[in-house]
Amino acid sequence: MKLFSFTAELWLPRPRPEVFAFFADARNLEAITPPWVKFQVLTPAPIAMKAGALIDYRLRVHGLPLRWRTEITAWDPPFRFVDSQLRGPYRRWVHTHTFEDSNGGTLCRDEVSYAVPGGALIERLFIRRDIERIFAFRQEAMRRLLD
Repeated sequence: MKLFSFTAELWLPRPRPEVFAFFADARNLEAITPPWVKFQVLTPAPIAMKAGALIDYRLRVHGLPLRWRTEITAWDPPFRFVDSQLRGPYRRWVHTHTFEDSNGGTLCRDEVSYAVPGGALIERLFIRRDIERIFAFRQEAMRRLLD
């Protein structure tokens, strides 16, 4: 299985505990995910975020309806957490979120390790571009909400 990686960073002028708290509420994912994905958290609120927490979502990828289940595999507030796909469109998806004090605010870093059906060709033609667009939207939404 060929693994790919993606990294994004964003500085926000808010203290780390406040930024982490925003991400600790899984419902906020709906606000920072592009509307064309039609992303919806299915797990009833409140979701107790901790290692082992399971979260179910519904979304669309290129118009195709999908279900996605993630598990929080690491939970270290207010520094980092990791979510891993248990069921969804990827062969593998491990997303590490880190939060660091930086210049009077918080540096947010997303590091994703993933594998896709179809390998490198599908990743290059479709998946990478989708991931870049989704994270670009996410960064703009976070700036708007937390700046």
